[in-house]
Amino acid sequence: MRICSFLPSTTEIVYELGLGDNLVGVTHECNYPPEVKEKKVVIMSFLDHKKLSSKEIDDLVMKNASEGKSTYLVDKEALKEANPDIILTQKLCEVCAVSGNQVMEALEVLGHTPEIISLEPTTIYEIFDTITTIGEATGTQERAKEITDSLKARVERVRSQLENERDRPRVFCLEWLDPPFVGGHWVPEMVEIAGGENGLGKPGEPSFKATWEEIVDFAPHMLFIMPCGFDIEKTIDELDTVTSKDEWFSLPATNKGEIYVVDANSYFSRPGPRIVDGLEILAKAIHPEIIKNYSPPPESIINLRNYMQLQLFSG
Repeated sequence: MRICSFLPSTTEIVYELGLGDNLVGVTHECNYPPEVKEKKVVIMSFLDHKKLSSKEIDDLVMKNASEGKSTYLVDKEALKEANPDIILTQKLCEVCAVSGNQVMEALEVLGHTPEIISLEPTTIYEIFDTITTIGEATGTQERAKEITDSLKARVERVRSQLENERDRPRVFCLEWLDPPFVGGHWVPEMVEIAGGENGLGKPGEPSFKATWEEIVDFAPHMLFIMPCGFDIEKTIDELDTVTSKDEWFSLPATNKGEIYVVDANSYFSRPGPRIVDGLEILAKAIHPEIIKNYSPPPESIINLRNYMQLQLFSG
């Protein structure tokens, strides 16, 4: 069995299922677990997230979309060499993956038609369903059930600790910096389970562009900065994009020192197993007095005020 994963999230699922040796093709963005870096890259992007600003990325994505172009490229020769039996892809967001048409065009180089599994999760439990689907397609149903049972138990542990909590701060998740986007799909659900009040995001629906006036009107008590696909270092590099706004200083979250930068690329953007880590990270930050026996993964979240003070002191 030869598997090509066109998504970082499904790559993580394949490894969780114990099928790392069967993985013959991945995307240039697949970076977890570390051993995936040895795999053949069959999907490339025209965008360099490390060099381009969030505004430049948004402009290029919008320009390509208006011209009917994708931001991704299938390396047909690499795909031919990989010769997969199964391709894991999605239709959820063409900003995050190759389009279905590109996949079909690329298959012309193969001498056969592999099984194409297109996954479209929009909620936490639908993410778990994708693990089940891949498990069924690869003969690893039992392992898939073990994984999903464990993940569900962790979700319900957080839910049970916080579902009766009346002190629910207004939480805003900033999913893109310039222009500002409201976190969508599973993120609003994560906020609610983690004991926050989600007022702008729409559970199960895509992220959407917002104005700073709308953000100010919501008056969040806590703000989580999680640009899609960015890690903390990249986000910090672009913080001036938001902290230079006059509206920034009128937010209760700013005045309270409740601004957090999280590793979105690892724990919030990808619909894979580590989304539950993201939920636990949120819960610990929102209600540290309740979620006591938990420590977030290293370098997964920073309090911006503490970080800035440390930088000032060390400088």
